[in-house]
Amino acid sequence: MDIAAYMAEVGQQARAAAAGVARSTTAVRNQALLATAEALDAAREELALANGKDLQRGRENGLDAAMLDRLELTPQRIDTMIEGLRQVASLPDPIGAITDMAYRPSGIQVGKMRVPLGVIGIIYESRPNVTVEAASLCLKSGNATILRGGSESIHSNQAIARCLSEGLAKAGLPENAVQVIKTTDRAAVGELITMPDHVDVIVPRGGKGLIERISRDARVPVIKHLDGVCHVYIDSHADPEKAVNVAINAKTHRYGTCNTMETLLVDSEIAEDILPLLARAFVEKGVELRGCERTRAIVEGVAEATEADWEAEYLAPVLAVRVVGGLDGAIDHINRYSSQHTDSIITENYTRARRFITEVDSSSVMVNASTRFADGFEYGLGAEIGISTDKIHARGPVGLEGLTSQKYVVFGDGHIRT
Repeated sequence: MDIAAYMAEVGQQARAAAAGVARSTTAVRNQALLATAEALDAAREELALANGKDLQRGRENGLDAAMLDRLELTPQRIDTMIEGLRQVASLPDPIGAITDMAYRPSGIQVGKMRVPLGVIGIIYESRPNVTVEAASLCLKSGNATILRGGSESIHSNQAIARCLSEGLAKAGLPENAVQVIKTTDRAAVGELITMPDHVDVIVPRGGKGLIERISRDARVPVIKHLDGVCHVYIDSHADPEKAVNVAINAKTHRYGTCNTMETLLVDSEIAEDILPLLARAFVEKGVELRGCERTRAIVEGVAEATEADWEAEYLAPVLAVRVVGGLDGAIDHINRYSSQHTDSIITENYTRARRFITEVDSSSVMVNASTRFADGFEYGLGAEIGISTDKIHARGPVGLEGLTSQKYVVFGDGHIRT
C-alpha cells in the first residue's frame, strides 16, 4: 500500500464529509448515534470474536496485564459504549448556539456562534471503546473524524467501524464522516499529523511515548495530556473512613488508567493513626507501597521511595506514599510533581478545601472524591475524546464543547462605519 496516497485520499474524503456533517441537523446526527448503538447491540457476538483475536495475539506478543485490560471488550464495556452513544445523543447540541449578543454604540449587534472544528484526527492505542467514544463526540459536534487505533486492536476497531458505518448510512450522513484507518503501518500516523490541509486538530490517546512523538512532529494543533501522575492528599481534618475508602478506590478501582492515583500524601498530624489502616488495606489488595522515610518508620515492610517514584505513572499495583507537613507541604509537592491531570483532597475543613482547589494547578481538582471520577462519562459529557492538561482551548475531559470553536457574528441593518 502507498501509505502517503492512501492517507491523502482519507483526508480529502474527510474534508468533503465534514461539510455535509456541519450542514446536518441535530436530529439527523442523533439518529446516526442511536442507529450505531443498535448496531453495536446486535453485533455483540461479532465484537467478542474480533476482540478475542486481538487479545489472543496480544498475549502471544507479550502485552502486559495493564495493556490487556485496556484492550478487552467485556460485555459491561460494550454496555458502556452503547449507553455513551445514547447519552451523547441526549445532550444539547452546541452547534449554532449564539451567545453574548450585545448592541455596540454603532448600533450593530455582536455575538459569538459555536461551530465545528472540521476534521479531527484521533490517534490511540489499545482501547477499542475509544473508537465509539471519539466517533460519537465528533459526530454530535458536527465534525468529521479520522480514527487511527493501535495495531493490537485492529480486529476490534474494524468490527466497531462496521457498526458506525451502519449508523451513518441509516441517518443518510456521508459514509466518510467517520473513517477508521485500515492499515497498522506506523507511517500512517506520520502522514495524519502532517496534513494541515485535511485535518484541523489531532487528539492523541495513549502512552507518553506516543503523545511526545505526536506533540513533537505534528504540523496540526494537538489536544493532549502526557501522563497521569494523580495525587490524593489526606488532610488532618479528614474523616478517616472517607479517607480510606477514597484512597483505596482511587488506586485499586483500575490500575491502567490515567486518572488512577499514583501518589498518596498524608498530613503528618494524622500519619501515625491512618497510615497503618491504609497500608493494611492496600496490602490486602496486592499493592506494593514505596514510601518516604517517615512512612517507612510508621509502617513496616514499605520499600524506600526514590525521587523517580514521585514522578512515576505506574499504571500498576504500585503506590508512592509521602508524609507531608500539612496543606502547604501537599500543595508544594503536587505542584512540583503533578502532571496537572487530577488531584484530590480529603478534608472536612471548607477553608482548606478552597485553598486546595484554588492553588493546585491541575485540570481537575477534587474535594472528598476519588480521582477515578475524572472522566467525560462521569462528568456528564456522555463520553470523552480525551483529557487535556493544556491551558488553551480545552482543559480536563474534552467533550462536545472542546471539539468546537466560536466565531463572531455581527447583525446590522445597513450599518456603515464612519
